[in-house]
Amino acid sequence: ASYQGEDIREFAAKVASDQVFAQKWGELGPVYGYQWRSWPAPDGGHVDQISQVIDQIKNNPNSRRIIVNAWNVGFVDQMALPPCHAFFQFYVADGKLSCQLYQRSADIFLGVPFNIASYALLVHMVAQVCGLEVGDFIHTLGDAHIYNNHKEQVELQLTRDFRNLPSLHLNAEITDIFDFKFEDFEIKEYNPHPPISGKVAV
Repeated sequence: ASYQGEDIREFAAKVASDQVFAQKWGELGPVYGYQWRSWPAPDGGHVDQISQVIDQIKNNPNSRRIIVNAWNVGFVDQMALPPCHAFFQFYVADGKLSCQLYQRSADIFLGVPFNIASYALLVHMVAQVCGLEVGDFIHTLGDAHIYNNHKEQVELQLTRDFRNLPSLHLNAEITDIFDFKFEDFEIKEYNPHPPISGKVAV
């Protein structure tokens, strides 16, 4: 694989060794992964919010506090871009797991479709390891916008007919959220329209 004419290994090496290059191309700072898995605690330790919510779902499923928060105001200035999908909460009812996401800033053409797919996948993963069925994904948008350089693409997309949704299949043997690998996911009956390209605008 290549990135702007470079081998992916060269790209990774540059991200690791060149701070200016990393800031432009590869390093977001202490954003999603850091806050989800290593939220700084007052005692100097760290909180793994993903492990925490899975434990809560298994042991206290009626809690109204099953929350993952990426918006850490003490770190926002260190992030390349503050979290757009900032806060999500899980709910358990009738043996089903649902998730509500609050997204403060929503790029309707490029960002939101990816966010919908990735959080829907996350709900399936968490539901499986917690022994639950999949419920609903509720997506709340704060500032929803279409960038000027996406206008033509959106107009094209709106001319297209709906197609049948694909189905998602996970490796049923996985019982730990951190054991999932790429090959544990399968999409069946995926019949997309041709892709529509657009540049990311921030």
